[in-house]
Amino acid sequence: MTYIIIPGLDGSDEHHWQSHWETTLPAIRIQPTSWTTPDLTDWTNAITRAVNSAPTPITFITHSLGCHAAAHWLTTHPSTSVRGAFLVAPPDPTAPTFPTHRLPTFATPPTGPLGIPATLIASTNDPYCTLQAAIHLSKTWQAHLIPLPDLGHINTQSKLGPWPQGHQLLTTFETTL
Repeated sequence: MTYIIIPGLDGSDEHHWQSHWETTLPAIRIQPTSWTTPDLTDWTNAITRAVNSAPTPITFITHSLGCHAAAHWLTTHPSTSVRGAFLVAPPDPTAPTFPTHRLPTFATPPTGPLGIPATLIASTNDPYCTLQAAIHLSKTWQAHLIPLPDLGHINTQSKLGPWPQGHQLLTTFETTL
């Protein structure tokens, strides 16, 4: 399996669990030119480049805004090489905490199924997505929802390091592919 790492806004710093996983998995991180002022087209083009350069099969490992980029890509680029999507802490674009002024091209998430097996991991106290919003996204995208207690936005501020619990969830998810 090849993993395509799709971070969120500003990318994932060296302390983020995605960066830890990138050093231990056969992974490719997308390289958009617009990390700090994200443009959906730029991000989906970066996903396309990563998919085209990766050996198959592929699983997406996404975080935050990267979940929405992957969802947009999956609903507009049917692919037989991408076998699964591991979606962690997608923000709710309708929430008051979503910076729509900074992320206008991400303000409307896809409203249909992703077309591949997917798991959505959500924290019960994510400041960017309530559990109810995560439930709605998981139903819309037809992704299996796994709620986790009190992990915030499941990012560097959550102090997860390599996040072994998440890695185990990824391993379990892979058995379904």
